[in-house]
Amino acid sequence: MASEAEILAARRKRAQQLLERGEALFPARVPGPLTAVPEVLARFETAELETLEAERPKVTVAGRIMSIRSFGKANFVTLQGDGARVQLWVKKNQLGAERYETFRLYEVGDFVWARGPLVRTRSGELSVDVEDIGFLAKAYRPLPEKWHGLADVETRYRQRYLDLLANPESREIALARSKMITALREVLEERGFLEVETPILQPLYGGANAQPFTTHHNTYQQDLFLRISFELYLKRLIIGGIERVYEIGRDFRNEGISKKHSPEFTMLEAYQAYADYTDMMELVEALVAGAAERLLGTTRVEREGQTIDLAPPWPRHTMAELIFDASQIDIQKTDTLDSLRAALRQRKVEGVDPDAAPSWARLVDDLFSVCVEPRLIEPSFVIEYPAELSPLAKRCADRPELVERFELFIGGMEIANAFSELNDPDDQRLRFEEQARAGREGDEAAHPIDEDFLRALEHGMPPTGGMGLGVGRLVMILTGASHLREVTLFPHLRARDA
Repeated sequence: MASEAEILAARRKRAQQLLERGEALFPARVPGPLTAVPEVLARFETAELETLEAERPKVTVAGRIMSIRSFGKANFVTLQGDGARVQLWVKKNQLGAERYETFRLYEVGDFVWARGPLVRTRSGELSVDVEDIGFLAKAYRPLPEKWHGLADVETRYRQRYLDLLANPESREIALARSKMITALREVLEERGFLEVETPILQPLYGGANAQPFTTHHNTYQQDLFLRISFELYLKRLIIGGIERVYEIGRDFRNEGISKKHSPEFTMLEAYQAYADYTDMMELVEALVAGAAERLLGTTRVEREGQTIDLAPPWPRHTMAELIFDASQIDIQKTDTLDSLRAALRQRKVEGVDPDAAPSWARLVDDLFSVCVEPRLIEPSFVIEYPAELSPLAKRCADRPELVERFELFIGGMEIANAFSELNDPDDQRLRFEEQARAGREGDEAAHPIDEDFLRALEHGMPPTGGMGLGVGRLVMILTGASHLREVTLFPHLRARDA
């Protein structure tokens, strides 16, 4: 088998031969007008032989050569354009000897254009009967071998362009993600929400409990943070009178990586004045079910051998009851760090280290993540979170130790998180101070005090419902993907030499 260096040298030699025959390797323009390959198939793939012979519709197509089968004076070329493929039938007697010899220097991976009438071969395959053909761009490196595709996971993620060429399912996931985001926007805009953009570089991170990435602004000599959430800026817009607002964009959290966690990920956050977390439940149901209907034509999806029905309404369970059912630990009674640690040691809950979490709230979160979350396959709202876990949510009127918050779980993953937003500036200050204290005691993900946000809140914010939805995770649910990297075009990876 030829080495990589030998293959590259051979392809460059062919490129030089093309130049010597007067063929530009990278021309600036394409002879047009072009007909996109998917359009050719849509219009003519089912056309009868008699119709094609009578009308001889002529097209000019462009794309990448995916295969060449040579039979002496005739060649069958598979051309791929915009994710679809059409056959080119290239014959020496039709091109002429000189042009045909130039064509014979074309290779798999090269980009070309071709013009001619559409016909059917003896096997019945729709083909362009090539009358003229030209070069558009040289590929100096070969494509992955077509007969086994691109299976190496490392290569697929690092060289996504090869993955998209070799694996149609990867292209389908990319298209599904785009269509799903469009569907989410349509649902929100039908309800009067305004899409906005808020800062990615922030002087103070906030809106979630997470560790940030830090950077530095040279001109202002100012340390800045990549945002971990849009929340506090979107709430400022609610205060400013924009009563239904949303943003779809990237968040950055300097934390662990898993099949459902990435340091860079896409979120949808939406806030609605004069609403609460029950209104957000209805909005999330409409978003998820609407996206499924628009993308798949159904609310039923298959995931890891199970059928999940996304049709609302979805059941609601309290966090305490779910934890008790899974572990026999009552977090309402073990409401201090020491008592919860003692209960965990007594129950010997597998996968939860009683000493790992720095606070009661973080330990409750660990317990829930390990014991409960993987069980929540069908869409389920989890409600009544402890206030200590939710520094930005409004307390329940009858039980101030709990907050009006839900998380949505589907397929064993958290998909969305929502609150009746805290709009009392004095209570918010107390919660920030509790978080700051937790930070001083070792909780690196604790929320910092944001004086500018508190000042904005003192100007008055109406009762507001807010929610955040993980776009990548929802794509996983709708496409059946098993890892967040599958639905992220360019996931972050270790350095090659690490």
